[in-house]
Amino acid sequence: MKELNKSTVEKKDIPVKILQFGEGNFLRAFVDWMIDKANNAGVMNHGVVAVQPIAQGMADMLRKQDCMYHVYLEGIKDKQPVKEIALVKSIMDALNPYDEYAKYEELFLSDALEMIISNTTEAGIRYEEGDDLNAQPPKSFPAKMTALLHKRFKKFNGDPNKGLLVICCELIEDNGSTLREYVLKHAEANNLGADFINWVKNSVHFYDTLVDRIVPGFPRENIDEIKQEIGFDDNLVVKGEYFHVWAIGGDPIIKQKFPLDKAGLNVLFMDDIKDFRAKKVRILNGAHTAMVPVALQLGCQTVMDAFNTPEVERYINEMVYKEVLAVIDEDPAELKVFADKILERFYNPYLKHYLKDISLNSISKWETRDYPTVFDNYKKLNKDAKLTIFSFAALLVLYTGKSAAPDFTPNDTPEFLEFIQSTFKADDIKGWVAGVVNNKQMWKENFAEVPFFVDEVAKGVEAILAKGMPAALKEII
Repeated sequence: MKELNKSTVEKKDIPVKILQFGEGNFLRAFVDWMIDKANNAGVMNHGVVAVQPIAQGMADMLRKQDCMYHVYLEGIKDKQPVKEIALVKSIMDALNPYDEYAKYEELFLSDALEMIISNTTEAGIRYEEGDDLNAQPPKSFPAKMTALLHKRFKKFNGDPNKGLLVICCELIEDNGSTLREYVLKHAEANNLGADFINWVKNSVHFYDTLVDRIVPGFPRENIDEIKQEIGFDDNLVVKGEYFHVWAIGGDPIIKQKFPLDKAGLNVLFMDDIKDFRAKKVRILNGAHTAMVPVALQLGCQTVMDAFNTPEVERYINEMVYKEVLAVIDEDPAELKVFADKILERFYNPYLKHYLKDISLNSISKWETRDYPTVFDNYKKLNKDAKLTIFSFAALLVLYTGKSAAPDFTPNDTPEFLEFIQSTFKADDIKGWVAGVVNNKQMWKENFAEVPFFVDEVAKGVEAILAKGMPAALKEII
């Protein structure tokens, strides 16, 4: 089998316009895959250098393959199975700034550099008091950015045209705005001067983004078959789902500098992504969170198992189309198209998306993702979102340990689990539900704003415990 490097594959040198903090599976199967597609389509000519955010990383593995690898996508499109295999060549080099600081700094100060892209994980965008900006490199990602932006500001004498576009992919809300806030905080704390602060504010554009593609990563279980299929000994194969969407919010200059949408990619540029994020969270994440406690009590293990169960499939579809979409203030036809694409992913037979993994921290997830649907149905439509409320009843039953999923162990805040279990009263379900709902430590929202909430949850709990999940679910749908 052939090795994967420049001796076996032709790879053109492309100008490095993007410095990327992060070299893991997600960025390579999402961002770098997109850049490669746009380069191949002739709408861009952007080379990437991948930088390890931490001392232990994959730079050496990437360089061993001359920074090439295959992205192996499987999924559903128009309810039909699809597969796509791409050899990605957009990364020109990879480096470890802890070992190659001078090279790293030279790239950051390059005249050709236009963009920074990052995925330093949710923990990466944090403010560390007293982080040394003179370290090579500083410890935290915001401090690294501050130090290098300051050097770039000095090298180009504050030229407003030498600012950068900073696109964050970390899975936190307001990712780019938060990074900007911390860079400015480090600049103030280190007395870097008003001129530099103004340059950052006016010439460096930070973008909030929402990224969406499930990327399981390196396919260990069948890598030998995949290597035979692609014909290369590729030790950096990344497996992902076919679906993708990238919403990027901020200054519109990004549309000209980074025209991924012109290559037919599902990249959406907007002034602000808050409304888009809220819509996606309610439809996709809300459906996942609602489905998990119901499907687990029917013996399902994965999302695919759940959607192969007709009652679960109908339950989630009806919840989304009748209750969730009904209170989102957008064109109904466009909303339906959006929801269709989202729910189509639930039918993907290639991804083992385990319900127990999705169930992590379901208490806070349900409050954030599903309660807004209950509240808006009451406030906007004077309606009872019975299907969404039933998912909360199912969650409480699941967490009591008395459900039809006895082998399931909740992974959530221990004191909340203990409260749910220790206060459970089989002969006073309504009183128990009221106690849980009114526990101010567990919830940020005031569920009492929906006057029938406790009654409806209690009905759901009683039905599940008395009749079992199959009968209770059939009754509610």
